[in-house]
Amino acid sequence: MGDLFQHHAESLLAGMAPLADRMRPRELDDFVGQEAILGPGRLLRRAIAADRVGNLILHGPPGVGKTTLARIIAGTTRAHFSSLNAVLAGVKDLRAEVDAAKERLQRHGLRSTLFIDEVHRFNSAQQDALLPWVENGTVNLIGATTENPFFEVNKALVSRSRLFRLQPLEPEHLRQLLQRALLDKERGYGERQVVISTSAIDHLVDVAGGDARSLLNALELAVETTPAGADGAIAIDLAIAEESIQQRAVLYDKQGDAHFDTISAFIKSLRGSDSDAALFWLARMVEAGENPRFIFRRMLIAAGEDIGLADPQAIVVVEACAAAFERVGLPEGLYPLAQAALYLANADKSNSVLGFFDALKAVRASSRQQVPAHLRDANRDGAAFGDGVGYRYPHAYAEHWVAQQYLPASLQGQLFWQPGSQGWEGGLRLRLQQRRAAQLAAAAETAAEQGEVLSVSPDEPELQRWLARSAVAEGERLDQLRQRFWAEARWQRHERTLILAARSLLWALDALEHTPEGQVVICAASPGDQQRLQAQLQVLDQLRQPEVVVDLAELQGPFERIAARQVLLPRQAKARRRWLETITRLAAPGAELRLLESTPELGPVGGLLELWSQAGRRASSNGTTELDPDQLLELAAAETAWLKASSSDPAALLEGSLWQSAGNHSWDEPLQLPLQPELLDRWFNDEQPYAAFLAEHLSTVEQRNGLKRLLQAESGNNLPQRLHHQLLIAALQR
Repeated sequence: MGDLFQHHAESLLAGMAPLADRMRPRELDDFVGQEAILGPGRLLRRAIAADRVGNLILHGPPGVGKTTLARIIAGTTRAHFSSLNAVLAGVKDLRAEVDAAKERLQRHGLRSTLFIDEVHRFNSAQQDALLPWVENGTVNLIGATTENPFFEVNKALVSRSRLFRLQPLEPEHLRQLLQRALLDKERGYGERQVVISTSAIDHLVDVAGGDARSLLNALELAVETTPAGADGAIAIDLAIAEESIQQRAVLYDKQGDAHFDTISAFIKSLRGSDSDAALFWLARMVEAGENPRFIFRRMLIAAGEDIGLADPQAIVVVEACAAAFERVGLPEGLYPLAQAALYLANADKSNSVLGFFDALKAVRASSRQQVPAHLRDANRDGAAFGDGVGYRYPHAYAEHWVAQQYLPASLQGQLFWQPGSQGWEGGLRLRLQQRRAAQLAAAAETAAEQGEVLSVSPDEPELQRWLARSAVAEGERLDQLRQRFWAEARWQRHERTLILAARSLLWALDALEHTPEGQVVICAASPGDQQRLQAQLQVLDQLRQPEVVVDLAELQGPFERIAARQVLLPRQAKARRRWLETITRLAAPGAELRLLESTPELGPVGGLLELWSQAGRRASSNGTTELDPDQLLELAAAETAWLKASSSDPAALLEGSLWQSAGNHSWDEPLQLPLQPELLDRWFNDEQPYAAFLAEHLSTVEQRNGLKRLLQAESGNNLPQRLHHQLLIAALQR
């Protein structure tokens, strides 16, 4: 009877829950956004499907799916799943969950997963109480937090967990969620006739700023407070939408990432002489409620640290502005605050501080205000997430300035401060215009290089040792070729990489090392190669093992990186085109393609003649009657022409395609090829292209056998060889 009443109560509560809670996706395929970490083939998606999530910490702004993702994991795992909210729970609750997990493990062999929402709200003692049981595997931890786990979560817990940074949802994701809520008859408003205008949808999506909960709460308020018309329809126009969600919240916490990252961006903007970016970050701090005295203190430091005696008045001006602020207070104190920032970025006071309010308007109107990765504070989690990487230190450049962007990507090119034409400002206008143009040019060149790092995994020393052993096993020459093949590759940890026509693991080693949260797929050259490679990979953890296939038709994209060696030479023109179409289908927009084609410039006969020349011997038939020296010379010339005609230019393959060359490198490599019986058998095998060439130029079997005997006589010697390498790097344009 008690269970019946409890079920009734839960059903009643579910029906009364807010729309945002009712509309939570229940399956991974319904989850919207976060494709970089949950897209096809990504590590987290594969881990959820394999029920091998392990310890996990999800962090990001509100309304991006952290709790929803945890609930989806709860619905797919075979482990017992329980949850706590760190705002309400204490050490007693933790111990109760741990005791229950130990009992399940001992009695039934059942694993336990514990989800802790707002995990950063646990104090140090509470987190310490959880650590031993996470460490010994009694419970798997899934934590969700809006704060930086490197700062708010026990370092020992962080080091034993995979970290995933969830991003604000894109406008198309929010539109998808809104339409889903309007059409869903069970959990949304599908049973009602709700008509919403395009302008209302645009406003809701824009002001929500990537927060799905904010969007759905606003929609719910609009629908529930709007009476139906005479036709029974609930009509929501722009005015109703504006009443439902009026102002975008500025994501800012005075002790967390936003605080440190924003002040870091502000100081770097001052140092970089970028007045526009300085005003923007200043406006963001003011709008979020940062203490202006703290900002003045940091500007006093900047006046001494980054300007110093180059302009002795800088610190005087800042101090005077600080005193003026103390006298007049807010809101008028914003004028001297902005004036001090402008002086530090350029120098001298003027009424152009009004540009601050343009920046303030941009803060309120812009939906994308994330600090660019290279401007973030690198002292706390830079090593893990790459924050601060790519920042160029202006003092290291001529004139203590370098062209780089300090504004968010969505605001690049906007001007908040326009210097006047008189006095000090007038003399600055031309230089400022030149610097702004240089910044925009630099931003266009580096946009593709500054990818966002979204996840971190614990160190894997065993994998590193395996990778090192595998590289050495292929020999020094091939390992050097591998390093040249992948030189200057800009890896992202969550990428999917496809290695084509593989006969060994050599070309996949770099991808395995640099994409721990992504996936490596190897398309083997033959079924035999597939079995051999799979056997070599058994020593790796199941989640880190590349998938090995033999048929490209088995694969589903998208792949951010595709690499291959020697895939063009065996193919005819039409086959190459079909192959390129297949590769294009599997590639993600902007994907990188690397093709290495290695063509021999000396054939067996040419190498034999060069060997004799090096040994001081003249071309001869060596006692055979089938071939004379003139025939050998003619055959060597024909051999060279045949090799040249058989070679393939990878760049020619891409003409007229969606791929655009990003680099075409070529170099020659001298080799000494050991003459072994196995090599001769391959050359003279009737199924090999070289055997067909010989049949065309040596009319009798006796002549071909005579050539084979000449080569056999040199068995054990090194045949001179030269390889011509062509490395093509291309990007997919869509």
